[in-house]
Amino acid sequence: MNKQTAQLLEQHFNTAFAAPDGIAKLRELILTLAMQGRLVEQDPSDPPASELLKEIQAEKQRLVKAGKIKKPKPLPPIKPEEVPYELPKGWEWVRLGEVLSFEYGNNLPAKKRSNSGEFPVYGSNGIVGTHKEAFVNKFCIVIGRKGSAGALNLCLSEGCCVTDVAYYCIPPKEIDLYFCFNLLHILKLNSLGKGIKPGLNRNEVYDLAIAIPPLSEQFRIVTKIDQLMKHCDELETLRKEREEKRLAIHAAAINQLLDTPDGAAWNFIQQHFGELYTVKENVAELRKAILQLAVMGRLVPQNSDDPPASELLKEIKAEKQRLVKAGKIKKSKPLPPIKPEEVPFELPQGWEWVRLGDVSLSNDSGWSPQCLREKRSNGQWGVLKVSAVTWGKFNPDENKALPSDKDPRPECEVEAGDFLLSRANTDELVARSVIVEETPEKLMMSDKIVRFRFPKSMNSHFINIVNGTEFSRSYYITNASGTSSSMKNVSRQVMAELPIPLPSRPEQHRIVARVDQLMALCDTLEQQIDIATFKQTEILNAVMARVGGYGCRLNREDYCPNVTAFCHSSVTAVIKHNGVLDL
Repeated sequence: MNKQTAQLLEQHFNTAFAAPDGIAKLRELILTLAMQGRLVEQDPSDPPASELLKEIQAEKQRLVKAGKIKKPKPLPPIKPEEVPYELPKGWEWVRLGEVLSFEYGNNLPAKKRSNSGEFPVYGSNGIVGTHKEAFVNKFCIVIGRKGSAGALNLCLSEGCCVTDVAYYCIPPKEIDLYFCFNLLHILKLNSLGKGIKPGLNRNEVYDLAIAIPPLSEQFRIVTKIDQLMKHCDELETLRKEREEKRLAIHAAAINQLLDTPDGAAWNFIQQHFGELYTVKENVAELRKAILQLAVMGRLVPQNSDDPPASELLKEIKAEKQRLVKAGKIKKSKPLPPIKPEEVPFELPQGWEWVRLGDVSLSNDSGWSPQCLREKRSNGQWGVLKVSAVTWGKFNPDENKALPSDKDPRPECEVEAGDFLLSRANTDELVARSVIVEETPEKLMMSDKIVRFRFPKSMNSHFINIVNGTEFSRSYYITNASGTSSSMKNVSRQVMAELPIPLPSRPEQHRIVARVDQLMALCDTLEQQIDIATFKQTEILNAVMARVGGYGCRLNREDYCPNVTAFCHSSVTAVIKHNGVLDL
């Protein structure tokens, strides 16, 4: 790597370090430079690679003559247009199949494998057991043939077994095992896999053009790669430590924000906003904190002119009695009073702890007939899937068509203003809720969707905020049925008994407006992170293409191995990087 190349890398180091796959790209660049002969200096005293190729061919002919291998099919000569760059003096272009052989593994069913055998058994992507006998008695490279096509593993045991979903490759003595392993990595064999369960055809691999250096240079390249990959490991460790520190500092600030109302934590967050909110994990935690502060009465100031929540409860109770008397809703069973141990935090003056059923007029669930697989069309009736109410916004497109031989149930039809929850889902998603702002006609709830309806004196968006808080999530998980985390069930009764911190109606409106404002800020933060990540990746790809010369013919320059100095200085740069919060 020449001085100009190293300077270019150093100039864009922060981009490479910040980009999600920046260090992975750096590793790829190191291998690319290595296989182009640009990582170490050449030694004019090294015997040329052409001598190695002669020895490999002579050995093949000897083995064919001795009947130990079959005579390989001749491969076509490499055309000029297949050569992507100029090689250093002493290197040679050759078809992979002229120097390497991929051998089939043997069928070794799982029942024959054990955990007590002496020799490792390799599948398409790593060790899958052990066996008492070895099929391969030399160090080898294992290449995925089926499933994890092109996956690479290095076997350095005294013997091993390779199953029939993999190949194994024992390079000739003229090609270093570790050099060969790095060479196969840069070829990206996984991209050659074909089919639903990708399969790798070795004949296609044999056609690939590869560059072979002198044997001594192979050893020097491997040593240099190992050094540089160690520096990359250090970079990854430092980046991980930085990200963990950022997350931990943000978590501490958020906890302080929730625990103490003095404003110091929010001042800290504002001071370090640009550093804290460069990762989506912190934005997600900020969203949770906003909801929590909202329902604790700490997101907007209280107004002493607001009537207390107890007055609102009287209005709701009177409305229920009127509707029961008119025969529009059924009389609900009284809900148990809230116990002191159910109260997770103290409320502001004028607020009340109530249950969800206390502030709703009714609740019901839907119907799950045997539906068609496809989505409804042309005015058909449809039944909503759970995914229609899972992701925070009502999605009417998530439905299945009702067969024409089944009569719809209009009482299950979803209407604007409905508050819907999923009754059955994973640990994380069960009882998630949405509000139906608007919806097409003829869509029914399934029996895995529960609907609550509220009086006009309640702001259903405030209830949606409460339902999304961490204490509500904890309540549902504690009271859900089902032994598997992948499928939990929450009954309508459990939903109706959810504890609700209730403010006055005017304060509900102020809270909802403020939450909407702050969630829009979070949306903007996430968009900025996406844009920054996209730009970082674009710049990184452009720099790597320029440095590595991907896809272009390169002229030979006077390269020197100062990439080591670059990587070492990069590690130092991370330690001093001002993006690491030093508190």
